[in-house]
Amino acid sequence: MTPLDTLKLSLKTVLSYRTRSLLIVLAMALGVAAVVVLTALGDGARRYVVGQFSSLGTNLIIVLPGRAETSGGFPGAALGQTPRDLTLEDARFVSQLPQVRRLAPLNVGVAELTVGGRLREVTVLGSTSDLLPIRHMKLSQGSFLAQGSERSAQIVLGSQLAREFFPDGKVVGQRVRLGDSRFLVSGVLASQGESMGFNSDEIAIIPIDYAQELFNTESLFRILVEAKSRGAIEPAKTAINHVLRLRHDGEEDVTVITQDAVLATFDRILRALTLGVAGIAAISLAVAGILVMNVMLVAVAQRTSEIGLLKAIGAPSADIRRLFFAEAAWLSLAGGAIGYALGNFGAWMIRLAYPVLPAWPPVWASVAGVATALVTGIVASLLPAARAAKLDPVRALSGK
Repeated sequence: MTPLDTLKLSLKTVLSYRTRSLLIVLAMALGVAAVVVLTALGDGARRYVVGQFSSLGTNLIIVLPGRAETSGGFPGAALGQTPRDLTLEDARFVSQLPQVRRLAPLNVGVAELTVGGRLREVTVLGSTSDLLPIRHMKLSQGSFLAQGSERSAQIVLGSQLAREFFPDGKVVGQRVRLGDSRFLVSGVLASQGESMGFNSDEIAIIPIDYAQELFNTESLFRILVEAKSRGAIEPAKTAINHVLRLRHDGEEDVTVITQDAVLATFDRILRALTLGVAGIAAISLAVAGILVMNVMLVAVAQRTSEIGLLKAIGAPSADIRRLFFAEAAWLSLAGGAIGYALGNFGAWMIRLAYPVLPAWPPVWASVAGVATALVTGIVASLLPAARAAKLDPVRALSGK
């Protein structure tokens, strides 16, 4: 029997047992679809988190007051409950390091913004003019705390705040009240939406000195530092730790983290998660393989006369085995192809429902899912094929 004859006969057999074949194909398809959809979710989450951290800035180093390993995190930094404050003088010394391109000291708080009869609480950032390039933020109107104007009462509004308080679009040059102080609106941020759970469209930015006065604190929430290059990140981190340790009487009471380190950690965690969910989904392919084996073992019993006839006219045992392998291959290929299509459709539905999540199935997962379905089907056919090949032609023809 030629390979072409084997393929034609096996396809005809598959099509003749439609219900049985449909069940096997469906089991395979669901297994492959599960692999594709779950890996799309896992990899999409990884790319989303990496993209969010990347949008924070380039060559970024973050300096926080307090040690993470002793405080259990950074909540105390926001409330001024750290062993030693991080101050503007600390920021000035850090800015003089040769590895540092620029930095932006940062204070964060909440205050009431009032314009005319409109009033609402807003998140307020206190910083300097370097915050804009460090955080990759852009302006749609006006200027951003122009260099040398940090001591003037300027305020920059997020795009949503600007629309709410100034529906006519005339924002720059207007006066607003923030807390108990009056500020001149110098600019409006371009719409950027949420980043790491922080909506930049609904913030107000004022000079760092005014922020410290508004929140009645001399401590900084953190310092955002931009290194001169990617290669300067680690030397800059070491230098920052050294200069702050000298300023704080030899105490290591700050935490310096790099953007690359955070990204690498999240990347490892989410890659492991993706592989884990892919493994869980692959179990369904093993279940489908068991179904193939069971159904084909039953098929051997049902087709003894057919197998006996083939052997009686001279078909060798190898041809019988190849026939069962070919049937399993047809079923597995069909299941893999349909599963691949279903998985991509599911990933498309996820992207449609959650546009911010780049749930694109990884190529390796799609290939591995289809290949696993094919291998599982063929391996599952080994036992039925061997049993069919061992049938005695005379006994098979008699149906015994």
